Amino acid sequence: MIANIMKWFEKGIRLNFPSAKCTILIMLLVLLSGTGIIAQILQKQKISTVLLEVINKDGLNSAIDKYRILKQTDSTIYDFREAELNNLGYTFLNEKKYSEAIEIFKLNIETYPDKSNCWNSLAEAYMLAGQRENASRSYQKNYELNPNNLKAKHLSYNLANYTKHEYDIPMRDGIRLKTIVYHPIDESQPYPFLLRRTPYGIAPYGENEFKFWLGTYLGFAESGFIFVYQDVRGKLMSEGDFIINRPFIVNKKYFAVDESTDTYDTIEWLLKNIPNNNGKVGMYGYSYPAFYALMGALSLHPALVAIAPQAPPADIFIGDDFHRNGAFYLLESVNYFRTNGVKRLELTTDEPATVLEYPSPDLYSFFLQTGALKNWNEKYFKGNLSFWNDMMKHGTYDNFWKEKNILPHLNSIKTAVLNVGGWYDAEDLYGPLNVYKSIEKKNNGIVNSIVMGPWFHGGWTRKDGNRLGEVLVESSLASEFYQKNIELPFFEYYLKGKGQINLPEALMYNTGLCKWDSLSSWPPKYIYKKTFYLGSNSILDEDHSTNTNEYDEFISDPEKPVPHSNKIENSWDPNFMISDQRFASSRPDVLHYQTQELNEDITIVGEIDVELYVSTTGTDADWFVKVIDVYPENDPDFDGISDKTHMGEYQSLVRIGVMRGKFRNSLERPEPFVPSEVTKVKFKLDDIYHTFKKGHKLMVQVQSSCFPLFDINPQKFVDIYNADENDFQKAIHRVFIGGIYQSKINVNVLL
Repeated sequence: MIANIMKWFEKGIRLNFPSAKCTILIMLLVLLSGTGIIAQILQKQKISTVLLEVINKDGLNSAIDKYRILKQTDSTIYDFREAELNNLGYTFLNEKKYSEAIEIFKLNIETYPDKSNCWNSLAEAYMLAGQRENASRSYQKNYELNPNNLKAKHLSYNLANYTKHEYDIPMRDGIRLKTIVYHPIDESQPYPFLLRRTPYGIAPYGENEFKFWLGTYLGFAESGFIFVYQDVRGKLMSEGDFIINRPFIVNKKYFAVDESTDTYDTIEWLLKNIPNNNGKVGMYGYSYPAFYALMGALSLHPALVAIAPQAPPADIFIGDDFHRNGAFYLLESVNYFRTNGVKRLELTTDEPATVLEYPSPDLYSFFLQTGALKNWNEKYFKGNLSFWNDMMKHGTYDNFWKEKNILPHLNSIKTAVLNVGGWYDAEDLYGPLNVYKSIEKKNNGIVNSIVMGPWFHGGWTRKDGNRLGEVLVESSLASEFYQKNIELPFFEYYLKGKGQINLPEALMYNTGLCKWDSLSSWPPKYIYKKTFYLGSNSILDEDHSTNTNEYDEFISDPEKPVPHSNKIENSWDPNFMISDQRFASSRPDVLHYQTQELNEDITIVGEIDVELYVSTTGTDADWFVKVIDVYPENDPDFDGISDKTHMGEYQSLVRIGVMRGKFRNSLERPEPFVPSEVTKVKFKLDDIYHTFKKGHKLMVQVQSSCFPLFDINPQKFVDIYNADENDFQKAIHRVFIGGIYQSKINVNVLL
């Protein structure tokens, strides 16, 4: 019995059981066996501590011999868990004592040959020591023991088939940009370049440590490309100064630089200095790297023949990243700049430091307590974030923002273009849709296709399961389909002349039916217009109401803004783009209108035109409109659904948009509302491709806040970026739904 209690106690210590339970065990041991045995257990040493002492005194070989003797003669005195040797190995690895680390990890594998983490540690040590073949074999063993570790599988392949070199490539003005090149070891054929330029670092740095992800999935590495990664000007290990969305210079003199000239100079250097290339270049990347891919196309370098810009930010005042029609995208902006806003002082391989750790798990509460926008600088940023400071100075669509808009410059594109985006992208949905439309309109004769799938930001590069939030969308299957059947064949065809390209003009995922459709144009040609009117008794109908001056009203209180999500969150959650809106429709400051149950499927495509007739007792207001798919009341739940969520009458967000009221007539010249005067507010919601199925309902919600996703409008005509607390006021908002003031949405319906 004593022996069993000892085992329970020792297990409790190792598993970090609550101290109260361990105390009870100690008391039992005291009563049954005295304190001597307890002391022996409490004094049990970690084998890593013993070995480190021997290594420092007698050397590594003596320590290894001692370990084997102790393990064989008395394995109960010391803690021989694999974690202890692993920790010792990483002590040497962090000190760059690679030989010692390798021997310690090998020793661990003698005892634990089937522990995948032991093989992973050994592989890492081999890699950092420059022993690529041994590293590759060890990663392969790791993958065999743990097939879920795709990182090990990829590293095993990359180490066996690629070399890695770092270069500081000179630009025309003398600035040098850090560039890492992974080159196929095979020399039986020339290879094209795949270039990715980024402000987020190209780690790992150092010629021995390899990326595990070349391209967007293993098929790219297996196909064979010269992968090129570059820190853009002013970031991490590249010289120069960084400018967010650096403006394109239309009429350049030789030493004038922008991202297009940096791309041109990089390609020139690569063609001349990297052996065994076939003279062709492609560019890709999502989010900011997609912006650089588009800038690369504007370089007009003849070797750049194909680009795949994925979720590029096109206009960061109108529709991407930091604003939506002038409304400040608060949560995204704070989240981004608290980790990316501090200016780099010197060349570094370290990621930027976070200047603000959220003190509360409830971001709604924390952001609300922070108050007016100017308080962020006063309380947290202290004027150290230069672009944040710039944003606070430019509250209208002036030249500061217009110069950063890439859409006017997408002329004379010579490359093939594969535009990619996600229907649930909370950061850059406007970008891919409007980049495609702009290129299509102004560049006849080139290949310009678009793919829109069931993804949030960058979701096409991930495999995160088959649902977003609570809604089944088969996102991971769609990602795999895109990578294998769209993206890789696109680059193989244009860079290698391999295979055939059978891309439709538009490959669009229907988010209501959960299926792909190939379309000959976007938006589709065969459509008709339909209008849904906001009506009395919360009805959304195709019939126009003739009741004069009928309206719905609500009180908008800046101290109690409508939350964008019903979750208590301490981080950015992209799933809100498809989230359940039942929490909002039950609030008195959210108006909602819905159709009767649909008696047939209706597929809505393209942009949605919003036309509201409103009044406010204030002089400014935000107007949010949501389009929602309401599920049938008996819609079944499915496996894996949250215990607190049921799909019956689920209100799935399809699209949300906003107009900051003072910009209703001009983003450049804001104007106040006349209190209580009926005013028309028109704007567009970003494109959708969604079938509202028979038995479902279509709902529209109208509200004046969506916090903390967006900042709070003071409801007073002021410079919101520099407003004081006393500028914020309650207001009564009315939405008119009858007579000549008939609020409505206009949609395109697929025939």
